Amino acid sequence: MSPPPDAGVGDPDAMMDSADAAADSSVRDAGTFEGAPRPVVCESSPCATALVTTLGRNVDDKGEGFCVLLDDGTVACWGANGAGQLGRGEGEGEALVDSSTAVRVEGLSNVASLDHTCAVDKGGGVWCWGTGPFSWTEDGGVVSATHTIPVKLALPPVTKVARSFATACAIVGGDVQCWGSNALGQLGPVTGTFSGEPQRIALPEGALASSLEVGNATFVVRADGAVVSWGGNPGIGRVSPSTPDSRPQAVLLERVTQVDSAYDNTCAIANGVGHCWGARLTPFEGTALDRALPRPVAAPERLVQIATTRTEGYFEGGVSAVRDFKPYRWCAVGASGSVYCWGFNESGQAGTGNEEYVMHAARVAGLPEKALVAQVKTTVNTTCALLTTGKVHCWGSNYDGQLGNGRNRGKGLAPTEVILP
Repeated sequence: MSPPPDAGVGDPDAMMDSADAAADSSVRDAGTFEGAPRPVVCESSPCATALVTTLGRNVDDKGEGFCVLLDDGTVACWGANGAGQLGRGEGEGEALVDSSTAVRVEGLSNVASLDHTCAVDKGGGVWCWGTGPFSWTEDGGVVSATHTIPVKLALPPVTKVARSFATACAIVGGDVQCWGSNALGQLGPVTGTFSGEPQRIALPEGALASSLEVGNATFVVRADGAVVSWGGNPGIGRVSPSTPDSRPQAVLLERVTQVDSAYDNTCAIANGVGHCWGARLTPFEGTALDRALPRPVAAPERLVQIATTRTEGYFEGGVSAVRDFKPYRWCAVGASGSVYCWGFNESGQAGTGNEEYVMHAARVAGLPEKALVAQVKTTVNTTCALLTTGKVHCWGSNYDGQLGNGRNRGKGLAPTEVILP
């Protein structure tokens, strides 16, 4: 259920305010933290080694679904399929049907890493499926189309790829290249003229890029733990007079090991402490800059990975007509291998075994005894965790089959195992 009326959806902000002092203290007293996500050690096949969320057709399409990289180098997906994000090869004119069963994506093999519905193979080739900016034309246009089977992008060998609804980036050699929409300055000055080809991003001097994250803004994590951002503002996580800000500049976080962004909300792990920022927590309280800068998260232990959701709200004709606003939810993996969630819990997606709004980071109940979590991923209505055994368990809404348990509709207040192919 949603927060009580006397608290309102602004309660998460009060929760973060009350936790700030403790979290700030933990940051000051943390020292150097060398923790990392626990590795997956496959006990049997099929075995998942990485977990990602899918993406819908656009920002209004929730696109609830998940994909995993399997230990044989293939990829399997389940959940919503309105944007072709399950990669099952439907022909022209065929219905794109949601699926509660995980099935391998057509034509993918030798995959090394995933980001949403894009994969990098072991030779550095980039393959993408679903709806997105996966090709460009000689006359300067970027083509956003739906592909129900993976297409190989015309890129030189890359080490990492990241995508959002309309923009994507890749690490190519020592450079970062981006393509797609420039509505939020993701490619450069919004008044600039672009060829349609991937654009080299002029990063400030510093260590080489080691990973990428693309949402409303783009984030590059460097090999020394520094972070550079540009794009949507608020969203870039730093002080800037420009809206948007197309100039890559440093975010004031150090020893960053991971960033997760879901359109208008972003979190990062810095020296074992979670930090989050993005759009305001309520649609009409406070200012648009209330959460513009990273704020530490209070958690029971040091964190090694964090996941966030976008806001879900529908605006019709102005503030007076705002309806169905759903506040954020967060989940994180601790150094111990425990997983915690807090925030919106209308379908049990926070994993507490009920549907009450969760004010503070709470350990997820109902995972297998002695289970350790390697990774957690979240959509607005559902959460999935990859265990160190290579098994995946999900909880929350199953409206689009996103629990992956072969059943349609309903919800799961306790984690249920995904049936992997």
